[in-house]
Amino acid sequence: MVAYYMKVFNQRIQKSKRSQLRSDCSKAEQILWRYLSRSQLGVKFRRQHGIGVYIADFYCPEKKLVIEVDGDSHYQESGKLHDRIRDNFFVEQGLIILRFINN
Repeated sequence: MVAYYMKVFNQRIQKSKRSQLRSDCSKAEQILWRYLSRSQLGVKFRRQHGIGVYIADFYCPEKKLVIEVDGDSHYQESGKLHDRIRDNFFVEQGLIILRFINN
């Protein structure tokens, strides 16, 4: 399990990108993180968590739940295609995806 976890989750190569995304998050992500952080909902969430080659906005390992806060780029054709490919990968990993509009 540990070897699998390291291959799929939080790959070292993504570390600086994840850090950058945490510091450059949208207002909607900041507000949502206030409610998800510190296990306030009874489960632990991680912010900008690497899953394979992708980075999820929020991830709850216990519930296998990915939460995405989508900005405008997700509604363009290239963004929609990227999201479909990414969502398929997440589903293959046994994860549930919940999406919100970044408003």
